[in-house]
Amino acid sequence: MPDRETFDHVVVGAGSAGAVVAARLTEDPTVSVLLLEAGGPADADEISVPAAFANLFKTRWDWNYQTSEQKQLDGRRAYWPRMKALGGCSSMNAMIYIRGNRADYDTWRDEYGATGWGYDDVLPAFRRSEANTRLGGTFHGQDGPLHVEDRRYTHPLTTAWVESAVAAGFKPNDDFNGAEQEGAGLYQVTCHRGRRWSTAKAYLEPAADRPNLTVRTGALVERVVLEGGRAVGVRYQHGPQTRTAYVEGEVVLAGGAVSSPQLLMLSGIGPGAHLREVGVEVVVDLPGVGQNLHDHPAAPLVFDTRDTTDLMDHNNLVQFVRAKATGTGPLVSNVGEGGGFWRSRDDLPAPDLQVHVAPTGFWDNGLHEARTRKVTVAPTLVHVASRGSLRLRSTDPRWHPEIDPGYYDDPADLDAMVAGVRRLLETVATGPLADHVAGPGLPTMEGWGDDPTDAQVVDHLRAHTQTLYHPVGTCAMGGDERSVVDPQLRVHGVDGLRVADASVMPMVTRGNTNAPTIMIGERAADLLRGEAV
Repeated sequence: MPDRETFDHVVVGAGSAGAVVAARLTEDPTVSVLLLEAGGPADADEISVPAAFANLFKTRWDWNYQTSEQKQLDGRRAYWPRMKALGGCSSMNAMIYIRGNRADYDTWRDEYGATGWGYDDVLPAFRRSEANTRLGGTFHGQDGPLHVEDRRYTHPLTTAWVESAVAAGFKPNDDFNGAEQEGAGLYQVTCHRGRRWSTAKAYLEPAADRPNLTVRTGALVERVVLEGGRAVGVRYQHGPQTRTAYVEGEVVLAGGAVSSPQLLMLSGIGPGAHLREVGVEVVVDLPGVGQNLHDHPAAPLVFDTRDTTDLMDHNNLVQFVRAKATGTGPLVSNVGEGGGFWRSRDDLPAPDLQVHVAPTGFWDNGLHEARTRKVTVAPTLVHVASRGSLRLRSTDPRWHPEIDPGYYDDPADLDAMVAGVRRLLETVATGPLADHVAGPGLPTMEGWGDDPTDAQVVDHLRAHTQTLYHPVGTCAMGGDERSVVDPQLRVHGVDGLRVADASVMPMVTRGNTNAPTIMIGERAADLLRGEAV
């Protein structure tokens, strides 16, 4: 390895966006890219088996973040799993393919100054990335690198919930990414023939033999190297060595909503007073870095069941080997098989609630093994009013930052979730699912009966709300003092430096964020190539 390496671009983070950026840029054989990933190759056996995603939590594959104590969650610290390997969280998530609502992107454009990011602007990038096995037409692509399919296995309890939701007034919906988001149905997943299809599979593996792409794992970036107001490279730890990679073009941060703002602040780009407090020399006083942190809070409603099986009845070595080898069987379930979108109030312009339905007991991130057969119906707030922040705790890049998402700090969020719980209780008590529900499956739901009080519901929400693994916003895109990057994803006040990941979302999308993050990667590559405005 030479003492001084120079590339056209360095991309930091090989996750849902970074892998896309690196692969797309190196389609041009004259462009050289160094892709740095702190984790290793995505070669854990559990990665390819959809139902095994939670088995990666709290392992060497996990950054294993924790939030600060959350005032509205009885002082609990929330656990935040984030994948530490090629593909990032697309190698660990539940694979649900949801793009969000038209209103999300139009709001980015109209209210946050993200010119060029309206729904009609981003739809072509979604379509270009997608290879959908069932859906096409105006809204879907069928020739992209990202395989999207209907699952090969759906548990009868999930189908029963969809039928019950329709009986309770939900519209049936077989395409949450089409003309209409609202309704109930089964989720499509980013899988290929029953196995997980991450951005490592979709984008990096086809690019592996390109001589102009260098992928380096086990590389923890310490800071961006700045000279004369410009990013000229990055300094990183690789094994026992500390190295610097230089760029002729630009540095792209794609570490996600935790790592990207952390790296900016370690580089002297962020809120000046805070940086001085922790001993970082201020290069660019950019107050928005680390602010605007928010996430989708979810709170499982768990019920004991009767006269049915549980997905975990099939959680054994025989089915694991079958799923890995053939892409068939119960463990090709993504656990959160079905769900839907609706509004907590009729006057809202778009849905603010989503539900994830699992034919098993799934609470506290699935870290507890249920002792009886259960079904989980989890309301999730997807239009979030609360905002938190991320701050440094050390100048050492190995230290986790202080993470405060501010769950339910805005009372409107808690009000919406209470309404969501009540709506979902109707679906559980209606139609074919009611025949299989035997009673409450968590202690906080005991004594609810048919009509729990608001206080009972709030107590349950405070005790069991967890992340839905969708933190965003800490390097928000826009044109005012709140923003960190402009609509071209360029960091304000620094030349040659962009951010391309979920941290640039000024407002979280309505639904699972992996597909939007991949879209951001596609658009970032266009911007770097001068093909988008």
